[in-house]
Amino acid sequence: MVTGIRDDRHPNEGSGEVQMTMKIDIDKDVCIGAGQCALVAPRVFTQDDDGFSELLPEPGDALTGPMVGEAARACPVQAITVN
Repeated sequence: MVTGIRDDRHPNEGSGEVQMTMKIDIDKDVCIGAGQCALVAPRVFTQDDDGFSELLPEPGDALTGPMVGEAARACPVQAITVN
């Protein structure tokens, strides 16, 4: 299983906002390489040499965006969980 972990909560400096971040898990035993996650959220997901999903090394602020949840919902075998 591949896991991406970011800080639970941290303030955006100077904005007064608190940014929520997510923990993303990709179950490599379940992933079939459909690639829907990479199509929906290309700044967060990619596919490895075998065609299976993996997280990009530095997704930056894309990790907090709504497309991460959309990508998890688009997975035909529910291999991605977002917390």
